[in-house]
Amino acid sequence: MKHTFQAVIAALTFLLSAILPGQAQLPSFNLGGGGSLGADFATMARLFGPHTGFTARSEVRMFDKDQKESLSATMNFAFLENKTRIEIDAARMKNKDLPPGIADQLKQMGLDQVVMLIRPDRQSIYVVYPRLEACLTVPLPKAAAGEPRLQRRSAGKETLDGHACAKSDVTLTSPNGVKEELTVWFATDLKDFPVQVLIKQGDGTVINRYKDIKLTRPESGRFDLPAGFKEYSDPQSFMAAVTAKVLAGGLPEAK
Repeated sequence: MKHTFQAVIAALTFLLSAILPGQAQLPSFNLGGGGSLGADFATMARLFGPHTGFTARSEVRMFDKDQKESLSATMNFAFLENKTRIEIDAARMKNKDLPPGIADQLKQMGLDQVVMLIRPDRQSIYVVYPRLEACLTVPLPKAAAGEPRLQRRSAGKETLDGHACAKSDVTLTSPNGVKEELTVWFATDLKDFPVQVLIKQGDGTVINRYKDIKLTRPESGRFDLPAGFKEYSDPQSFMAAVTAKVLAGGLPEAK
């Protein structure tokens, strides 16, 4: 299928705005880091407690002020000692503001499969596109210095996906005093793993639920950039290279 220059730019712009740090398409905490990924993963690591290595499927849903779903996404999630791997099928993200036909454009352009590698030890985020054998590397936004302090108050008991949970109201306080209020369901049969996190974000609500949880350490190689992939250091050069490749018809066939 032929692509116009305008269609290529529209698809790239949507995808980058949806997944890069500092953008509003995916949910984020606002704990001392302005809602940045740096603060997000420092916060999540605090919630995970003693679980330093696991894999799961993450289901994220966002609701507006009228409790109508505005976004949903399912991601494969792996965590190992503060390193994070997130696998996203961008073409299957549901968003009420999704431009018409964008999902098909992403798939046809090889941009539908995305892997994000968050490496605090390298202060970098690698946004990997396996079908393009390309990677966009961006700096990891810095979180507030030090770990957030966690206060947990009982909010009863519930069962989620067959897991008996201690439902808790959690307050996370950053070193500079910024507070975030969450509701967390800690599964008692999974050593207090947080199987669901609810957070109020402005007038809306974000719910992140983990399923298919395996409390085994993933292989460390899963958090490294694949050998031979072309690495770009800024969105502009990446967009230029992908646009040229798409218009030249040099993409793999969509599956």
